[in-house]
Amino acid sequence: MTHNKSFFDHIEEFLIALILGLMTALTFANVIARYVFESGILWALEVTVFMFGWLVLLGASYAIKVKAHLGVDAIINMLSRPGRRTVALFAAFCCILYAFLLLKGSWDYWANFANLPATDGRWFPLGFEESFRAKGWYETEDTPMPVIFGLEPLKWMESVFNEGETYEKVPRLLPYLVLPISMALLLFRFIQAGIEVWRHRLESLIASHEAEDAVEEAAEKLKDV
Repeated sequence: MTHNKSFFDHIEEFLIALILGLMTALTFANVIARYVFESGILWALEVTVFMFGWLVLLGASYAIKVKAHLGVDAIINMLSRPGRRTVALFAAFCCILYAFLLLKGSWDYWANFANLPATDGRWFPLGFEESFRAKGWYETEDTPMPVIFGLEPLKWMESVFNEGETYEKVPRLLPYLVLPISMALLLFRFIQAGIEVWRHRLESLIASHEAEDAVEEAAEKLKDV
């Protein structure tokens, strides 16, 4: 149980590190292919763009977890300690509501690509669509289905999402999957932060003056060097 909790607590770091490593390796391989072998990896740019999008979206929840989002606290610091806590709780509520709306919107956008129904309701989910246009057959532009040592690890997706028809390119539902995943993580991290404020373990959701202190500390270390 401890190992599962530890992995979930650090899931953003794991995914970000993995994506950065893959982006670096793919870009390096493409440079070698272009300038050494006068060739190129045609799908490298598209995959790199997708991975960069994953980094940005996963980075939002990671920044919440490590309290790295910047903010202005000039007015907040003028309030009493209970006043700052009240403002922080209100901010947490607004952020949780905003993240929930983002989660609904991201699910609604992604769901049809996975042959799943989007939610009903303009702002809040009131159920699921009774009829919708399945888009599981939509493919990416350039990224081919992977073949690893003669094996096709994504072959099963053809029968599940494409009525048995062959995918020539990777289905869009895979790169777009980051939308509901990242927004669910964002919502979860905001809820965690709100609970920390409620339990008096956290005073603010933003970095603000702590970031300035960190910059000053780094500058002092550079002077010593």
